[in-house]
Amino acid sequence: MTTTTVPDIDTLRIGVLCGGDSPERPGSIASGEHAAKALADTGIATELIDIADTSLSALPGRIDVALLGLHGLHGEDGKVQGALEVIGMPYTGSGVLASALGMHKPTFKNLLTHDRIDTPRWVVVNPDISIESTLSVVRHTLAYPVFVKPSSGGGSLAAGIAHDEATLRRMIEAAATDPYAEYMVEEYVQGIPCTVGLVEVEGRLVTLPVHDVEAKNAFYDYEAKHDPTLRIEHCPSILPAPITESMHYLARRVFQMIGAHGVLRVDFLAAANGRVTVLECNTLPGLSQRGNLATMAKAGGIPYPVLMHHVVRTAFTKPTYLP
Repeated sequence: MTTTTVPDIDTLRIGVLCGGDSPERPGSIASGEHAAKALADTGIATELIDIADTSLSALPGRIDVALLGLHGLHGEDGKVQGALEVIGMPYTGSGVLASALGMHKPTFKNLLTHDRIDTPRWVVVNPDISIESTLSVVRHTLAYPVFVKPSSGGGSLAAGIAHDEATLRRMIEAAATDPYAEYMVEEYVQGIPCTVGLVEVEGRLVTLPVHDVEAKNAFYDYEAKHDPTLRIEHCPSILPAPITESMHYLARRVFQMIGAHGVLRVDFLAAANGRVTVLECNTLPGLSQRGNLATMAKAGGIPYPVLMHHVVRTAFTKPTYLP
């Protein structure tokens, strides 16, 4: 399929879209602010735009391209991408379909299973089914402890470990009042959290060095992700080469599986027995200068401002039709 011509981004008006009404709004604001500053510091006309305050229909004529620094619901799930398609605004990263597939974890995990890629076993918590029925399914298909998280969400928000049925019951009951409409219960895998970033560089998909983390909390939770004193990071990873090579291979398979474009981050757990299992993927990885994507890019020899330039260019390298 043909692609559009990549313009000289130095001549563009770039709108960095962030914020919105997602529970992940604070992280999105940080992504947007860092990306906007990096681009502005290189002399590019850049505007930081909080989509909670600005209608997308007002963007044509105001900016030439949207750099998406959005996270979570209503930004990462294909909805904003679809709206930008309708108004004809070029935007960075994946299209509507890949964004939706990457965001909804049960659907994503079904695709992984179909492609015979290891992922922790799971049960969806359906609000139309009684808690007793859900607990029964978990009892007969998973072993405690189990991991509970939103079906569509990131940053480890509203996620946690249930060590027994009573705790799981309380967590499911509490979830009914959370902004996430659907939750899932997942096999708990004891392992080292790892992530792999992929980014398009001059028409070629580059797989970045593996980033691994030793979290000091019970798991790599929201607190540990935002407090450097609660984690020890290695990038490049200190895991054995066969493990990191497997992650690189699987990350590229995931990229192709969901039809991603431009940039992607794939999260893994590396167990002590050598098991490498895919947790989820992120079609709009955080753009903060201290975030995982920037850390991996730096380890791969790509400075942060250059990374932002590469991400912007992904808006113009999509196929003419991308679902």
